[in-house]
Amino acid sequence: MQKPKVCTVITKFDKRCIKVANRSDLIEVRIDMIGEAWTKCASMLEKPWIACNRRKEEGGFWNGDEESRIKELLKAITFGAAYIDIELKSPHIRKIVKNVKEDGKKVLISYHNFNGTPSLERLKKIFEQEVKQGADICKIVTTAKRFEDNLTILRLIRETSKTSSIVAFCMGDIGILSRILSPFFGGIFTYASIGQGLESARGQIDLEKLEEIYKMFHEILQY
Repeated sequence: MQKPKVCTVITKFDKRCIKVANRSDLIEVRIDMIGEAWTKCASMLEKPWIACNRRKEEGGFWNGDEESRIKELLKAITFGAAYIDIELKSPHIRKIVKNVKEDGKKVLISYHNFNGTPSLERLKKIFEQEVKQGADICKIVTTAKRFEDNLTILRLIRETSKTSSIVAFCMGDIGILSRILSPFFGGIFTYASIGQGLESARGQIDLEKLEEIYKMFHEILQY
């Protein structure tokens, strides 16, 4: 069994946090949560990283206007970001995607739904919109209101991962299963937190626990 890839999210500038994150396959730098120190954080990373400056409408903490948010996000290109995360609903998405790709970087286009999990048909349309906008990785995150929402997301991954790279899961305690299993259904990676209290979203598992879970999976499947 191929080891699932994990992207660990850094939400504060702390040497311990950076040390933990450097154990994972990929790192997400939450500019909106770290603040001005994010550039120092970026300079200490040893793995490819995603720059994310999430807007408030999609669960972020950026306090400035949209223009300054995008300006700060794109600054990550000069600091070595491998990917730039931009929301599908961003009013400037086309311009941002164009700028990022002209600089030789890749784009992760994200969609978040905090009210629930739309139907599989609706999620497929969202996936197609992200592909059309030029996503190198499509990110679709919903909220699990019932156990079946996990199955909807896993079906989405299974049916779309053959045509484009996708990372998808459900937020919330009910959605933890989708976070764990998504790589086994074709998700390019899943997200983890540095530790308890440092999560960037509800239901996010810390890296140490996730590594332990995947180790057990490996041992069972190798048996």
